[in-house]
Amino acid sequence: MADNSSRAFVPVKIAVLTVSDTRTLDEDKSGRTLVERIVAAGHILADRDIVTDDVEKIRERVLSWSKDEQIDVIITTGGTGFTGRDVTPEALEPIFEKRMDGFSTIFHKVSYDKIGTSTIQSRATGGVLNATFVFVLPGSPGACKDAWDNILQYQLDYRHMPCNFVEIMPRLDEHLKRGGKS
Repeated sequence: MADNSSRAFVPVKIAVLTVSDTRTLDEDKSGRTLVERIVAAGHILADRDIVTDDVEKIRERVLSWSKDEQIDVIITTGGTGFTGRDVTPEALEPIFEKRMDGFSTIFHKVSYDKIGTSTIQSRATGGVLNATFVFVLPGSPGACKDAWDNILQYQLDYRHMPCNFVEIMPRLDEHLKRGGKS
């Protein structure tokens, strides 16, 4: 993973959403893990919230943030398993304009190296919504740490070469402009 130190760091505005029926902000270790890493990397914590495991509440919060020009990236944590209350992928994948299958693939590779075949129990995913990157992570602090430390910290750093998400952010809405919607 190359770092081009001739490029200046570009802080990204990131919102963190925890999906849980039981946690409060004070008890939210996964959200806190992400916030600590976001701030330590020099990015801006644009917002943080908790919603219950409810498709409409998850979708409503993420849609609202995706339309906010003060938010570039949304990271959710929780609701990616197989139990009846785990509905975050169902809430968000249908509204993604573009899916990011590679994120899930790399997340599972990183996770496999740490927890072996147990990674199969996660439905981590990612996509683009309203020119905003959305990453859907499991609700464990370890999974959030692994996703940030091994994937997101690099892809959200403009200095990372040969390519990164930051350099393509200005072009995420090209399909809307081409279609005459903007």
